[in-house]
Amino acid sequence: MRDDLQDVVDEVARLLGAPATLEDRDFTLLAFAAHPLDDAATAMDAVRTRSILGRGSSPATRRWFEDLGIARAEGPLRTPADPGAGILTRLLLPVRYEGRTLGYLWLLDGGRTDPADDGDPALAAALEVAARAGRLLARLRDDDDLAAALTEVLTGSAAERERAGAVLAGRFDGAAVALVALRPAGGPPRGWRPPAGAAVLEDAAGRQEVAVAVRPPATAAAVAAAALARLPAGSTAGVAAPTTAVADLPGRWVQARAAAAVAAVVPRPAPVASWADLGGWRVAAALPAPDPTVAPLLAEPALAATAEAYLDAAGSVARTSAALGIHRQTLYHRLGRITALTGLDLADGDTRLLVHASLRRARLD
Repeated sequence: MRDDLQDVVDEVARLLGAPATLEDRDFTLLAFAAHPLDDAATAMDAVRTRSILGRGSSPATRRWFEDLGIARAEGPLRTPADPGAGILTRLLLPVRYEGRTLGYLWLLDGGRTDPADDGDPALAAALEVAARAGRLLARLRDDDDLAAALTEVLTGSAAERERAGAVLAGRFDGAAVALVALRPAGGPPRGWRPPAGAAVLEDAAGRQEVAVAVRPPATAAAVAAAALARLPAGSTAGVAAPTTAVADLPGRWVQARAAAAVAAVVPRPAPVASWADLGGWRVAAALPAPDPTVAPLLAEPALAATAEAYLDAAGSVARTSAALGIHRQTLYHRLGRITALTGLDLADGDTRLLVHASLRRARLD
């Protein structure tokens, strides 16, 4: 989306032969074209400089232009210069969609273009590009609204969830959606843009995760894979079970995060794991923490790995020895040490379930 807006600005600048900037209704800079430094006919004023360096204009600048009626303009407009304030004349192309002004395309053209010239082919072409910008900004606003609503539904107070839930219900219109959790390795890299409508959240440990509501659900894995292709190696994604009820989304977010965490430690489903395919890992993910009785075992990584391999092999000494590449007697010795260390008997079924789930849960932290 942001690349599309940059294309708009570059095309308008080319059509009208003047440096261009695109700002939203609040005068936040969205994109700008390069300014030719060796062209005296396209001087750069303080307003353009501040907009580019500060990613927007000052309240005083905004008031000055809005007093000229730019928010109500339905067609191209020439704004006057104010030498005392360091403002050059501009050509304004209002960016509109369905009767609403969503932004502004500004061109420092030195007064060359007549905004009232209906026969100017370059101006007519630029207005078509401005209309395209309006459609893009409308989509961008919809995506921002979706991201904000999704954030509140997943992390907000009860009142915020109720208000945002109504927004999402209207957006989804009863269709099924699948929630995707993206887990960027080391956090989202500089310059990375999340998928449209995604919510960037932070877990209790301060790690950033990204929630994406995907419709139709059948495309969720593909959306996750495409997003991961632009993230660092080691990033993973989880896909929750689909739902048609907005009230289910917080629970689905738990599923999606758990699946992404499993994908980070289990090679088989990585880098995209679905909650429906996690099997026994769902039991581990549901635990708030490993059982305290397993803490001594977790303090001994080699023994913990041995116990997990033994439990993965359903207590088969032959398969566990082969998986670990050790002699059977070595395995028997380690199993004895595990019992002595923890007081837990891995021959007991309930103990096996407790230890197995706790060892897996520890790997998800």
